[in-house]
Amino acid sequence: MTLAVKGASGAEQRPPSQFGLINLLKAGAAQLIVLHHLAFYGPMADHVRPLLPELIGWLGDSARIAVQAFLVIGGFLAAKSLAPTGHAGLADPIGAIWRRYAKLAPPFMVATLLAAAASMLAGKLMAHDSISEPATFSQLAAHALLLHGVLGYPSLSAGAWYVAIDFQLYALMALLLWFGGRLAAGRRPAWLMPGMVALAVTLSLVYFNLDADWDNWAPYFFGSYGLGLMAWWAGDPRRKPGAAALLVGMAFLPVIFAQALDFRSRIALAMAVACVLVLFGRAKTTSTGQGWSLVNGLARISYSVFLIHFPVCLLVNAAFTRFVPPEPELQAFGMLVAWAASLAAGAVFFRCVEAPLARLVQRVVGQAVMRPSSA
Repeated sequence: MTLAVKGASGAEQRPPSQFGLINLLKAGAAQLIVLHHLAFYGPMADHVRPLLPELIGWLGDSARIAVQAFLVIGGFLAAKSLAPTGHAGLADPIGAIWRRYAKLAPPFMVATLLAAAASMLAGKLMAHDSISEPATFSQLAAHALLLHGVLGYPSLSAGAWYVAIDFQLYALMALLLWFGGRLAAGRRPAWLMPGMVALAVTLSLVYFNLDADWDNWAPYFFGSYGLGLMAWWAGDPRRKPGAAALLVGMAFLPVIFAQALDFRSRIALAMAVACVLVLFGRAKTTSTGQGWSLVNGLARISYSVFLIHFPVCLLVNAAFTRFVPPEPELQAFGMLVAWAASLAAGAVFFRCVEAPLARLVQRVVGQAVMRPSSA
């Protein structure tokens, strides 16, 4: 049944259309990341393993590659906002980078402080490797600057590395667009940016992504991110079929070559997600029915869930370790409690932290953009 609401004029209005496939991918990937961390960090999962060895083993290992969906989607949406037509040039790269930082960092720091507090509380209930040492000022400062991985500080929360990498990738793309604009010297060559991105994807996959020493830096992950960029450009319905096919080839041939050299399941997943986005990523759906409402709601809070789930899971682990017998069935119930609590906490965090901070940042950044340079 199609749902409709009445506007101010009394006429019925349909709910706004959204990128349904992207919301579905974001919602699903977020759930897998929560379950992966639950299985990987224990100790509830350690007790459940004898009962469900294959499931816990898969969640604790293979499920982590779900993050590739976020990397590809990140590139897809970055292309949409920074270079929707694929042309080089960005007048204010520093402004774009600052706006991205202002969007990511404030809720991330709130979640980081909550994670530090959760570690202190969990440490009173259990002893486990997943509990961080008390946070230092320099460690918190490195997190605030999204430089904790680069500077060698231990992360205070699982997934903190991803926020820093997302920021680096966005900043790298903004700088590539600016540099491409300088190379173009006022012209608008259609293939300059796709060519630069294809080259960067190739370098990432055949060199940087094969060396774990680079895993705190954007080039390690640019192969997946760049596939998302190319997917947006290739999926433009205004392109001629031949041009779209050429973009697909520029994106995927380096991946095929890199996989032939050294197969990586995470890159195979990134390629699969990019293929789906080329075909269906721009398709919009109207938010009707309970199913789509659930998907869109989970997608909307996915960043909040990503930020807040680790301290929630840590506290539930500590409570079940301290107060509940180590029976597999009871500990499995604890994992379900932690999962549900993570989603509930994510919804609360979105409403009380992420959304208000986003509105505040939008006002502040908007005022800074509108303020005369002489002010």
